[in-house]
Amino acid sequence: MKQIIATVDAPPALGPYAQGVKVDNTIYVSGQLPMTPDREMVVGSIMIQTERVLLNIQAILEEAEATLDDVVKITIYLRDMNDFEDMNKVFQMFYPNTETSRRLPPARSTVEVSRLPRDADIEMDAIAVLSTGYKDLELF
Repeated sequence: MKQIIATVDAPPALGPYAQGVKVDNTIYVSGQLPMTPDREMVVGSIMIQTERVLLNIQAILEEAEATLDDVVKITIYLRDMNDFEDMNKVFQMFYPNTETSRRLPPARSTVEVSRLPRDADIEMDAIAVLSTGYKDLELF
């Protein structure tokens, strides 16, 4: 069953699409720009913009009763690949990938694009899969 995910804690869709869609235990988060929930574009460094985008994704996931821990794939679109290192610093704050962190990083692609909606410098979309509980079962 297809369920539309919508939250006031992330910016509304700019066109005829949903912030997110949940099908069974999979959540597809539409591309998120560095925009506040009231549609104001965040200006400043790519680090500030990256944080806003990830907070938007987090808000949409929370509306679907998921978390960033459930994300299995993120695609990042950068207008300038020279921003990669600074974007990555913020991404690593959300996904530390250390032995003490419980949050494992998702698979990820990063591509440079010539233009994004609202002339943004960054956009991300995500796919999350809710746990089915199987990982908690002892099979042997």
